[in-house]
Amino acid sequence: MSDLHHRVAETHAILTRIARDFTPAVFASSLAAEDMVLTDLILKAKLPIGIFSLETGRLHAETLSMVERVKENYDYDIALFRPQPEAVERYVADHGLNAFYDSVEMRKECCRIRKVEPLGRALAGNKAWITGQRRAQSSTRAELAVQEDDQGHGMQKFNPLADWSEQDIWDYLRQNDVPYNALHDRGYPSIGCEPCTRAIQPGEDVRAGRWWWENPESKECGLHVVDGKLIRIKSVAAEATPQ
Repeated sequence: MSDLHHRVAETHAILTRIARDFTPAVFASSLAAEDMVLTDLILKAKLPIGIFSLETGRLHAETLSMVERVKENYDYDIALFRPQPEAVERYVADHGLNAFYDSVEMRKECCRIRKVEPLGRALAGNKAWITGQRRAQSSTRAELAVQEDDQGHGMQKFNPLADWSEQDIWDYLRQNDVPYNALHDRGYPSIGCEPCTRAIQPGEDVRAGRWWWENPESKECGLHVVDGKLIRIKSVAAEATPQ
């Protein structure tokens, strides 16, 4: 069995275990390459795992188009969670539309309004959530575990692609003809909101294009942070396979 086939089998086993033992569970998709791998695995296996995305109001058109492409390819409607309009309006009125460029604090507040608060609503009532995070993506994710006790949200958190490489991701997408965000072909390995994401140069970290004006150590939006720290409270062994 090739390394990729082994990773796919392991990931499928993890997703099957989540569907069996942690229902209801949801997958938080950014509609980027990693997330399309998980989308393909979940929907082709018809696993009872809901898929949602955070529609921040500042996404690229190419990212938004992925919602329709998923509908066309899998006959599945991704649930979209949007920020509270009043909070967005207050932030813009008080600080300006693009105040996130002014300081890390202003950027994190924008992320809180547009991403963190909607995430809380998306996760409410579930026993587990799934992400497409990988250890190789950045220094802030080097110790990423496959399963974590997310006490901040009161549930289990799974990162089934934690040990997948960039090559694994693209080999899977191409071998399985999975649709992907057109921005990836234009030098965007990591895609967030349009004003906070740029293409990267050869040799740069895959997340170098996210909030490129900040230090690498601060490059998290808050979705995986509690009390200013990455949610790595307690890793849980995830080697068990479904019986």
